[in-house]
Amino acid sequence: MEKLNLGILYGGQSTEHEVSMRSAESVLGALDRDKYNIHLIHISKQGEWLLADQSERIEALTDGDNGVRLSIVPSQQFISEKGTHHFDAVLPILHGTAGEDGIVQGVLEMIGVPYAGCNVRSSAVCMDKDMTKRLLKLEGTNVADWVVFRHEEKDAVDYDAVEADLGLPMFIKPVNQGSSVGVSKVTDERSFHEALALAFEFDTKVMVESAVQGREIEVSVLGNTDLTVSVPGEIVANTEFYSYESKYIDESGAALEIPARLEQPTAEKIRQTARTVYRTLDCEGMARVDVFLTDDGEVIVNEVNTLPGFTSISMYPKLLEASGISYPELLDRLVTLSIERHRLNSRLKTDLL
Repeated sequence: MEKLNLGILYGGQSTEHEVSMRSAESVLGALDRDKYNIHLIHISKQGEWLLADQSERIEALTDGDNGVRLSIVPSQQFISEKGTHHFDAVLPILHGTAGEDGIVQGVLEMIGVPYAGCNVRSSAVCMDKDMTKRLLKLEGTNVADWVVFRHEEKDAVDYDAVEADLGLPMFIKPVNQGSSVGVSKVTDERSFHEALALAFEFDTKVMVESAVQGREIEVSVLGNTDLTVSVPGEIVANTEFYSYESKYIDESGAALEIPARLEQPTAEKIRQTARTVYRTLDCEGMARVDVFLTDDGEVIVNEVNTLPGFTSISMYPKLLEASGISYPELLDRLVTLSIERHRLNSRLKTDLL
């Protein structure tokens, strides 16, 4: 079988640039070189797209002098001073804004490259925590109570009114960020205003959310039409909440319990919730669904991550591994799913003749 030209797209103009680098390193190490000609494409923090020049090291592209600058041309894919570059598929190993929110997906759609993960519409909706909650609530899915403030309202937010509505403690977070960037737990008026100011440093829309007392459970979903839903896993945080530091810096900040210690009916209820959420939000390819499980057995959806972490210790691949899908097989399936979707969409009519 002829090898596929596969691009790994990583880095990005986001607070999660370094996380993306770690994920891409793991992906690069797991891909089968007998199946793919692998091409590294690094998006710098300044927004340049750089193609590796005879390099297989992720870090080698952090310096703009070590890569060939790519330009994007609709219908021609990528071009550079060395000519045209064609890819059979791209793995966008990006996290956060300008990567997970539909922007890069739109670029890849425009140039006709199959890519792994959710489409433009679903990526944008799932990145926006406010829109995610609105759609899920409309479909009858349990979500925590919340209110949203925009940047023009930030100086007029009434703490007493919010506290009366949501109670204490509460969480304040940027609506369009991931990996708990800019997230704070609020216990009084002073911490409320400090948290609000911090969140507005990362987004023009900020969410205030009531705290849910419950276990943090995550489920991996894989597929376009036929879905594979993993066993649930549990985040056992050793800090106040599962913060950025707990996820990526403090090795003792949290433990992953895979599979989660759950009664079978509860585990199935959570898996079915994940399946429903995935369908409601029109997800494709992959997503991780995060929920809270309360003491009385209620499942409350927290958020949906359409480009979850892909390091060797990340929850998304580890949950699927515990469900019988190895890391290399997972990557193969994501490539196949991206090509299948691209072929299906390519058959759609674009005119009335």
